[in-house]
This record gives sequence, structure tokens and C-alpha cells, in this order.
Amino acid sequence: MTTPTIPPTSTSVTTEPNPMPKPTTKKKTPAVAAGRNAPVRSQVLTTAFLFLVATYFLMPVWWLIVSATKSSSDLFGSNGFWFADWNLGSNLRQLFDEDGGIFLRWVLNSLLYAVGGGAVATFLAAMAGYALAKYDFRGRGAIFSVILGAVLIPTPMLALPIYLMLSKVHLVDTVWAVLLPAAVSPFGVFLAKTYAEASVPDELIEAARLDGASEFRIFRTVGLRIMSPALVTIFLFQLVATWNNFFLPLITLNDQHLWPVTLGLNAWNSDPNQPHANLVVVGALVSVIPLVAAFLSLQRFWRTDLVAGGVKA
Repeated sequence: MTTPTIPPTSTSVTTEPNPMPKPTTKKKTPAVAAGRNAPVRSQVLTTAFLFLVATYFLMPVWWLIVSATKSSSDLFGSNGFWFADWNLGSNLRQLFDEDGGIFLRWVLNSLLYAVGGGAVATFLAAMAGYALAKYDFRGRGAIFSVILGAVLIPTPMLALPIYLMLSKVHLVDTVWAVLLPAAVSPFGVFLAKTYAEASVPDELIEAARLDGASEFRIFRTVGLRIMSPALVTIFLFQLVATWNNFFLPLITLNDQHLWPVTLGLNAWNSDPNQPHANLVVVGALVSVIPLVAAFLSLQRFWRTDLVAGGVKA
């Protein structure tokens, strides 16, 4: 019996070259084009809005600078937003010579009240905020609630009670009538407490305690350094608030040699016998310079990530 043999078949596979794909051009639909133009349009609108806001806030500053260069007649008889005859030098000389140079005394009084009171208020707020954030003691929540309530009270409402308390201890018409209220900042305590909770690690405090450091030394070497951005903010807030304070010095100070610059300029502005319009304007310009200098000099303390790498996970 023989098995049939299948003859070998050879199959040849022929492959045709693939044709090159034809380039296709996608047409931009109106929706896609509008979507790509939307960010550009929003940027233009945002920039225009910010420009208007900046102009709104800078217009009074520009008016103050321009008006400080004018005489009393040009102050009311020329365009308020453009220069006239240049009298800035004569205005400054008259400003510091008026009433025996009393304006310089007012500026020094404002510096004493604002810088001294702001420094004490910042240190007290730092200690109180650090204690409320890092120590667990009875009544901590109640104390913090009272501080929050004090933050919500408008400052002018406290002027009369402060005057009555100062009169009881015979401190009216003294520098302490402005310095003592300026040394208290409930908002500073709130900000220091919030910042200490978020930025001061408990691990650093425990490590310092293990090294034998006292609690005050831990606060001074660890807490104050880490809390420095918040403390600078507290100091600037208190500095500006005390510098611009008007109502409390008005009711507590009678001696013009103790007046701050705000009260002195108001007295010049309300004097009907001796018009000091140009002196009030140039005095307002000079009184802004210390605040601007304080902001520019303290900006370098606004840093973040002060404890980056200080604590290992």
C-alpha cells in the first residue's frame, strides 16, 4: 500500500509598498480658536483692571507730591494734578521754621509713639501668641476668645474708656497716654498665635528641652526667629496704626509739644488766623516718608520656608 505524496507547492507572497500617508491639515474650528484666545483676553482684562486699581490708589499720592511743590496761591489757582512754580525748597524751609521748628518735634513724637509702642506691642504679642499656641493650660480657650472679641471692637470706641483710666492714674497729657495704649495689640496676639501654630515645630521645642534650654531661651532662640515674618507684619501694622492715630491723642494731650504729627497738622489746618495750606500739604508728604522707609527696610524679613530642612521626616 503506497501513500500518496503531495507535491510541494511554493507560495510566493508579494508585498506591495504601502503608500505614503497624505498630509492632512486640521482646520481650526471657531470653538478652538475662541478657546485659545480666551486666556489672552482674560490677561488683557486683568491687566487693565489692575491698572485702573493702581491708578485709583496712586492718584492721591501723585496729587500730594505735585501739591507739595506749590505755593499757597498756586495750590488753589492751578491744576491740582500738574506742577506750577517750583516752591518745594521754600515750603520745606518754612515748614521746619514755623512756630520755632515745632514740626520736627511732632515728627519725633510720632516716631517715639509709633516705633516704641510698636516694638513693645510686637514683643508682647509674640510672647502671648507663642504661649497660646504651644502651651496647654486651663483657660486657654477663654483667653483666646477674649482676644478675638477685642480684635472685633473698633479702636475709636476704646478712646473714652482709655481716657478715663489714664485720668485716674494721672497720666493724661503725658507721653504715656499714647505709649501705653500703643503697646497693646489684640490683632498682633491673634496673628502671632496663628503663625506659631503653623510654623513652629513641636519637634524643635522638644529637642531644645532635651538639650537643657529654658523655656524663655527656647522662645528667644527658636520661636522668635521662626516667627520673624509674622512679627515684622505685626510691627508694621502697629506702626502704621499708631502713626495715623488721631482721636486718642486729641482727647489725651493738651501740650502741643507732645502732639504727634497728625494732631499738629490738623491744628495748622484748622487755624483761621494763619493759613497753612501749603505747609499742611508738604508736612503730610514729609510725614509719609518714615512709613515708606519702614516698609522698604523691613521687606527683606518677609521670607518663607524659614525652617526648611530644620526638621527631618
